[in-house]
Formats: sequence, C-alpha cells, structure tokens
Amino acid sequence: MNDIIKSLIKRKSVRQFTDRLVDKSVKDLIVNSALNAPTAGNQILYTILDIEDQYIKEKLAIYCDNQPFIAKAPYVLIFLADCKKWYDAYSYAGAEPRVPGVGDIILACEDALIAAQNSVIAAESLGLGSCYIGDILENREKVVNLLNLDEYVFPVTMVVYGYPTESQLKRDKPKRFDPEFIVQKNVYKPLSKDRLEKMFKLQSNKENYNFEDEISKFCKRKYMSDFSIEMNRSAEEYLKVFFRD
Repeated sequence: MNDIIKSLIKRKSVRQFTDRLVDKSVKDLIVNSALNAPTAGNQILYTILDIEDQYIKEKLAIYCDNQPFIAKAPYVLIFLADCKKWYDAYSYAGAEPRVPGVGDIILACEDALIAAQNSVIAAESLGLGSCYIGDILENREKVVNLLNLDEYVFPVTMVVYGYPTESQLKRDKPKRFDPEFIVQKNVYKPLSKDRLEKMFKLQSNKENYNFEDEISKFCKRKYMSDFSIEMNRSAEEYLKVFFRD
C-alpha cells in the first residue's frame, strides 16, 4: 500500500487542534494541491476564501450550528462554487452570455468539492487534521452579508485545518459501510430492508444492533433536526437565482 492510499484510508475528521500555527509555506502547499485538482474544462469554477479575520471565524462558528472549534481552528478555507467570474468575463468580452443555470452551478459545486478533497488529503500528508463543515450552507442571509457573496456564488463547503491534539490522533476512525452495499454493477438497484439492516449492523459491530431503534434515533438527531431543515431552506434560497426565467 503506497503513501497516497494510506493517507486516504487513514484520514478522519479532526475537531480539536493544538495551538500550533500553520506556516504560510504549508498553507501554500494545501492551496496549490487544491488548485491542481481535476476541473471541468480547466475553468476552476470556484473561489477559495482564506478566512483570517477572527471576527468572521467567530461568526461562522455561530452560523454553522454553533460549533466553537471552527473559531479556534488555525486555518479555515471556504470553497465557493463561482459562476460569477466566467459570466463577467464573457460579458466584458462582449460574448453576450446566457445567465448561469442549474447545470452551471452543479458543475461548479463539483469543481469546488474536488478541490476541497485535494486540500484535505494534502493536509493529511503534511501532518494536519481537517474537518469538512457542511453547515456553511445554513443561515444564507447572514453568511451572504458576512462574506459579501454575489448571487451567482454558492458556499459549497468550509474546511478547517490544524495540528490535531493527541486525543484526536488516538481516536479511532468511524467504520465505513462495506463495499458490497455501496458498489453496484452497471445499473442501480435499491437495497432491500434485509440488506439495509445487514449493512448497518456490520458497520456498528454490535451483535445486538437494533435497526429500527438505531435508525429512528439517527433520523431524529440528524435528518429531521433543526439544522438539517435550516440547511435545506438556506440551500433553496441560494439556488432560486438559478431557476429564474
């Protein structure tokens, strides 16, 4: 197993960091790794915000479901799907472009997320921990004002980075689902109840795993939570501009 594969398998979310600062040279390596990710037509349909302002970090910690570790992270990047810069370039060049549509923003989201993943693997290889913050999608109106976002710009994810504490280094990575339930051949087939029960039981490593009880609790805690509902509302508001006639 080579070092790249080891990093991919080893990497886990880290939410507690030491006070050690991240050197500019290390930050540059992380950003350059992100920029060298695959991108549709070499367009780089995203913008990366390097959040250094402590006030902004503290506000983001509140807006992103009240997670204080965000404000304490020594390095914070927000990956924005950005349809604005190409639309402006086309307009300035007199190309008479159509306004960005749903397909454009989805492609930009893909670009941004691929770049973000490159960044976390680069960070892992450099000894840094990282954590994706999907909650950046919450509180659209407040985040737009805080970051001065344009209507054709969408915050896909935020990632926080830092040197993990000893307890984080020792913490086990949560077990993933077995490939037999995730990889299908050629066409999609919904998993039966029995298969789903088996999938979750194997992941749990519990002999007495109760499917109905555990999944119901998870649904209430995550899927039906206030923050999940707010995330959907906020994302819908971001996307409305791309559905305009």
